[in-house]
This record gives sequence, C-alpha cells and structure tokens, in this order.
Amino acid sequence: MSTTAARTVAVLGLGAMGLPMATRLATGDLAVRGFDISAERGELAARAGVAVAASAREAVTGADAVLLAVRDGAQLDAVLFGEDGIAAHLRRGAVVLLTSTVGAEPVVATAARLAGAGIGLVDAPLSGGPVRAGEGDLLIVVGAAAADLEVARPVLERLASTLTVVGERPGDGQALKTVNQLLCGVHIAAAAEALALADALGLDRAGTLEALQSGAAASFMLGNRGPRMLEAYEEGGAEVLSRLDIFVKDLGIVADAARREAVPTPVAAAAQQLFLLGAAQGKGAQDDSAVITALAPQLRG
Repeated sequence: MSTTAARTVAVLGLGAMGLPMATRLATGDLAVRGFDISAERGELAARAGVAVAASAREAVTGADAVLLAVRDGAQLDAVLFGEDGIAAHLRRGAVVLLTSTVGAEPVVATAARLAGAGIGLVDAPLSGGPVRAGEGDLLIVVGAAAADLEVARPVLERLASTLTVVGERPGDGQALKTVNQLLCGVHIAAAAEALALADALGLDRAGTLEALQSGAAASFMLGNRGPRMLEAYEEGGAEVLSRLDIFVKDLGIVADAARREAVPTPVAAAAQQLFLLGAAQGKGAQDDSAVITALAPQLRG
C-alpha cells in the first residue's frame, strides 16, 4: 500500500463537526471535497473554500483520504458497504479516517473488509467541539498501520493540537476512547450529583463551583459542565455543545467492552443509568449538562 501523504481529502457529512473540519482542512494545502445531503450545508462549505460534490461517490473518487463521522457501527457499515456505499469507489491505497466513537469491534471488522480491497482504515476518534474543530485544536487518538497513518498524517495534523498514536491496529484508538468516555461520563454524572446536593443544602451555586474548582475536588468536567448545568434550568437550556444522548451511546460502548472483557464497572454503570434516565425524560437532544435536571427537576436555592 502506498505511503504517499494525502493531497486530496473528501469529507462526507458537513454537519456540526464535519463543516468546521472541512473548513479547517481547506485553509491548508490540501484539496478538499465535501458532500452533504443538505444543500444549505453544501452552500456554507462552498463559501468556506470547500469544493462541494454532487454526490458521495463524486467526492471520494480519486481521493487519497476520506474523513467519516458516523453515529455508530451500523451507520459505518451502511456508508461504506450499503446500497450506495462508497467503498467500491475508493482507489487502492486510499485510507478512510474514522473520527467517530463506535467501539472497537465494528472497527476491527470494517478494517479487515477494507483491507481486502487495498484500502486502509485509520481509527481516529476525536474529542473537542465544533469551535475547536475549526481551530485545529482537537484531541485525536489513533490506531492504524504505519503506512496508513502516513497517508492520513497531513489531515490529522491539520485538525489536531494533540495527536496520540496508541497502536498499529484499527480498534486501538477506539479502545482508548472507550476508557476516556468512561471517565468523562462518570465525571459529568458526579458533577451533576454534587451540584444538585449543593443546591439542596442551600449553598450559593456559583460560589460552590469556584470553591470546588480550587481544591482537590476539581475536574475538567466540573469546571466545564458546572456552569452549563446551572444554565440548564434557564429558558432554552444551555447551548448544545455535546448532546446528552451521545453519552447514552458511549457509556453503552463502555458497558459492552467491560462485559466482553469481564471487568466490573459499577460506577460507569450507575452513570449510564443517569444518562438513560435523562434520555427517557426527553432530554436526549439537549446538552449533556442537562443530566442534572434528571436528578433535580428544579433548583431550590
């Protein structure tokens, strides 16, 4: 397989993350093609310097790298191998960059299927929202064969401020992201419990946050989600930067991995139940900070 670094990249899906990533890539020396079923998103991409294709097939034909952001393993399979799947239109030596968190098992299976056609899979789940995507400030962990990584490197380095190669097998990136999401989900749930209890005890909410962030109880999620948890009670709620139902999915991946490896994860399981409760209450499309309202429907103080 060729080790020539990518010069042409196709970005499929120009949504909340796809558009800023495509825009960021287009400001460098890569030729960027984009495709989205929404004409409006395509128009936004075109104004940002992205060459918008009329179809996914047109976008990927001849591309060195194809960047995908999908919801789960089933959608990954459909995009690549479904009725209008793109895998049949990729050239030998091209790589697929998977930026989503879908779990290790579907990635391993997909990589093996692509390899039979001479196509590499770069397992590169990322962290960071749309703003950071547009600034090239994403955190990306990678599992990929060395040759495939070299093809994808210009794309990855344009998007990431922190790029960590965790292994040479597709699925290694997913494994580390699974561990990461275990901690993130637990930390958000713990922050929600702490702030709900602080309010019930009559403590000043802003003062409590400031005090906790000054000591050993501090965490990134408390500092980042804490203010948004208080905004969750305002009309319209907090700005949606990361949907609550994403953690329903991701903690489900954690649970599946833990069950498969026979590792007990009771704290993660409790956090998963809290996010499931929020989703059952119709909060799935809200910011994940809204999980506090599943515990405390209203503030008391």
